[in-house]
Amino acid sequence: MTQLEANTPLVPPSERKLPDFKGSVKLKYVKLGYHYLITHGMYLCLSPLVVVVAAQLSTFSRQDLSILWEHLRFNLLSVIVCSTLLVFLLTVYFLRRPRSVYLVNFSCYKPDDERKCTRKIFVERSGLTGTFTKENLEFQRKILERSGLGESTYLPEAVLRVPPNPCMAEARKEAETVMFGAIDQLLAKTSLKPKDIGILIVNCSLFNPTPSLSAMLINHYKLRGNIVSYNLGGMGCSAGLISIDLAKDLLQVHPSTYALVISMENITLNWYFGNERSMLVSNCLFRLGGVAILLSNKRSERWRSKYRLVHTVRTHKGSDDKCFSCVTQMEDSTGRVGVSLSKDLMAVAGDALKTNITTLGPLVLPASEQLLFFATLVGRKLFKMKLKPYIPDFKLAFEHFCIHAGGRAVLDELEKNLKLSEWHMEPSRMTLYRFGNTSSSSLWYELAYSEAKGRIKRGDRIWQIAFGSGFKCNSAVWKALRTINPAKENPWIDEIDQFPVEVPKFSVI
Repeated sequence: MTQLEANTPLVPPSERKLPDFKGSVKLKYVKLGYHYLITHGMYLCLSPLVVVVAAQLSTFSRQDLSILWEHLRFNLLSVIVCSTLLVFLLTVYFLRRPRSVYLVNFSCYKPDDERKCTRKIFVERSGLTGTFTKENLEFQRKILERSGLGESTYLPEAVLRVPPNPCMAEARKEAETVMFGAIDQLLAKTSLKPKDIGILIVNCSLFNPTPSLSAMLINHYKLRGNIVSYNLGGMGCSAGLISIDLAKDLLQVHPSTYALVISMENITLNWYFGNERSMLVSNCLFRLGGVAILLSNKRSERWRSKYRLVHTVRTHKGSDDKCFSCVTQMEDSTGRVGVSLSKDLMAVAGDALKTNITTLGPLVLPASEQLLFFATLVGRKLFKMKLKPYIPDFKLAFEHFCIHAGGRAVLDELEKNLKLSEWHMEPSRMTLYRFGNTSSSSLWYELAYSEAKGRIKRGDRIWQIAFGSGFKCNSAVWKALRTINPAKENPWIDEIDQFPVEVPKFSVI
């Protein structure tokens, strides 16, 4: 075939029956008009009624209004009944209305430069341990080359030391360094006294010492004796949003108080030194980090709070055996303990996400998207039409997305399935590159990134999505109460001008 023949279209442009709708600019305006019509349909329907009522009232003369007033004035019984009913309804409304939960501020822990671990150092120190086979050292190197992690992530001192020193004392030291560092910065930001904190929630999946981590904080900060404290363990990377949901429920029954939430993971005692490949992946991805979050139900705190909690949606697929066992802490054949990741992890995560957004969608999506989804569902299920499942456009519901930086594969799949842009994925990808997978705290490094970039404007909606063992998928929706100006305490602020960076799909070590 000649070059001319290869470039000749099979159907001349003049003979095409239909225009290229995907490339049509007019279609964009049709879609925007459709969304506006459906979303504001109620107001458009009520507008004629308002016009009719206004027109009727405009025909009333001063004498008509005077007669109406005299009728109400001397009909004392009607006035009393109506007033009592109005007061009763208002009282019931205010008593039953859930208390608003405000995010006053949060602080992400940024380790010292001494804890930085480049990918080359990681490979070298892994080789110096003497416990990994040559094949598995090469396996870890290949995982790192495709992981999306950069050269400035952090590991605890006990893991970086040669030889490593994983012991209870070092694990406690790591926990204290992360928690105290984040809380001290948060208290300085908010000028809050430790005695003012009424609720304390700490989540750390794999390190649960006695006394607990929450008790450790109560002792260090001398928190009050009647504090409501919880220590959540074994709940995976989604435990941070479970803590937020628990704090929300507690703030509904404890009036006028503050809730402090600490989300972190402990690496020192959970570094895997065996040769089971399904357990080695976590070594390559998990890094040091943590966050302290201050919530309140005080109305007086609204003026200085950053966000208001709008929704939390929790999904648990633990009743399914495959979902339950896809992330498991266990011993290998030599007795070494590690976290095994199943090959079914991505499929399980996708199924959990589908269930979660099915619940979340009706709460946040505009009516136009819900109608399209419902119409497609009816066509497929009821009329057996060959239609592709309609994936709602969540960009119409949220301005910002914080997706758990669990790994590059997770972010790639969610970007594709939710049809997000590179701009929407940037906070998650840059967090994975700069800090690695910091477990349940990664969502907050992502939100801090958007703040440092000056992207959060008043009224913006943020969707946080996290996955965890069990298997769980949890969501939290926040609304910005004000435009957030970058703060000097932000972990990104000293280097934010260097981001975003290009993260290659493969980077040789």
